[in-house]
Amino acid sequence: MNTPCDALNLDKNPQFLPNATFMKDVQNQRDDRNIPIDKVGVKNLRYPIIVLDRKNSRQHTVASINMYVNLPHSDKGTHMSRFVELLHLFGPEEVSLKGITGVLKEMKAHLNAASAHIEVTFPYFIEKRAPVSGLPGLMDYTCRIIGASDPQDRIDIISEVIVPISSVCPCSKEISDMGAHNQRGEVRLRTRFKKFIWLEDMIELVESCSSCEVYSVLKRVDEKFVTEKGFDNPKFVEDVVRDVSQKLNDDTNITWFSVSAEHFESIHNHSAYAHITMGKNG
Repeated sequence: MNTPCDALNLDKNPQFLPNATFMKDVQNQRDDRNIPIDKVGVKNLRYPIIVLDRKNSRQHTVASINMYVNLPHSDKGTHMSRFVELLHLFGPEEVSLKGITGVLKEMKAHLNAASAHIEVTFPYFIEKRAPVSGLPGLMDYTCRIIGASDPQDRIDIISEVIVPISSVCPCSKEISDMGAHNQRGEVRLRTRFKKFIWLEDMIELVESCSSCEVYSVLKRVDEKFVTEKGFDNPKFVEDVVRDVSQKLNDDTNITWFSVSAEHFESIHNHSAYAHITMGKNG
């Protein structure tokens, strides 16, 4: 049974390029430098996608997509147009484990590749209410799904969220008679997992480990709340990554994770940074 992506096989579907037999295909020529290429393909391809939304079932957004395959030492080039054609034939389908796996399989089949790699980066919106006034506002988070298929057809899927946070310096609070310096920060969390995990769950886990969450709408009563909450809950970057790691270690669904925190310092012209990568047995 043919798949929708059989349209990319011009030998089976010559009607797509009726004059192809008269055109020289330079990419199919041999290369004599004897150097294989690990990844070749297209980057920053903007495309509409549908992602699962914990509250609203589905969310429509626009992704920036990178697609790569390996290239053997004997091949001069890959067929760049086929990446775009392949994505178009799948359409703006729901981004899921099954969907990513299908795209990787077709990339390898129709580009005659041993391995394939895809990165889907997109803004994800969550409605958050201000902590005291309850006024709603949309917060946007950068999310990424990274998929790979190796020569043995083993599939690897990584889910990533980039979460803005607020932090207060514990040292500043300890040594100052009045106040403490605070700053916005960013936490990047990547996970491998056994079963599906909501983006919202990953985001909320990170936010719970910050001095205070970041909101899009704040009235004066809310600003007072977040200022005092952060002051009562100071965190170094080291505290943030350790707290996130501790919670992930307690989650049996997570098999591997990578977490980094960067605080954009308010009293320095540089950032503070910490990173932890950890695999889990079982």
